[in-house]
Amino acid sequence: MKVGTDGILLGAWAAGGRHILDVGTGTGLIALMMAQRFPNASVMAIDIDPDAALQAEENVSLSPFAERVVVKCSSLQQFDGKECYDSIVCNPPYFTQSLISPDAKRTLARHSVALPFDDLFCNARCLLLKNGLFSIIIPADALSKVETSAVLSGFFLVRKCSICTTPNKSPRRLLMTFSLSPASLNEEHGIIFSAPSVYSEWYVNITRDFLIKF
Repeated sequence: MKVGTDGILLGAWAAGGRHILDVGTGTGLIALMMAQRFPNASVMAIDIDPDAALQAEENVSLSPFAERVVVKCSSLQQFDGKECYDSIVCNPPYFTQSLISPDAKRTLARHSVALPFDDLFCNARCLLLKNGLFSIIIPADALSKVETSAVLSGFFLVRKCSICTTPNKSPRRLLMTFSLSPASLNEEHGIIFSAPSVYSEWYVNITRDFLIKF
């Protein structure tokens, strides 16, 4: 799975900290974006797929952030992190009922068979500092499952951004930040395209530091 809109949005929006964990890093995109946004942060990036981890390592080594980003091949469930994090980010695999691809790597990247939402939130809770923040991006139709898993693991939703592809369409993506402490919910809205092939002002502003054409 290469660079995609979901990863760009999460990397540009998620809460940061001094110690950041990127779960399911893939190419390393989100980890590198977090390292760019938070220059004092150290970033641990993990992925269950050895080939993805190797590609992420290569991308990190060629970046200006190589000294602050570490890549490790591991599932979240087996990750032996020796520290807790004040920021955890994840663009999780989310398809739960669609047909499983015959390509095993694509299945790992896209389907929740390897990282169900319950496992994601349970393990994130164990690795998050008391005052830390956990940020994810999901399709809008996964909201109910995510909210249930979050509540069962003791998380509170503190920030949500509903994202529409175009002005006249319903939200297709949700950016969400969770905390272990209750707080008032900050709700936001974003639109990717204001017209065909024309990025909206919101999208340009949130991604300006990462896309060369801007």
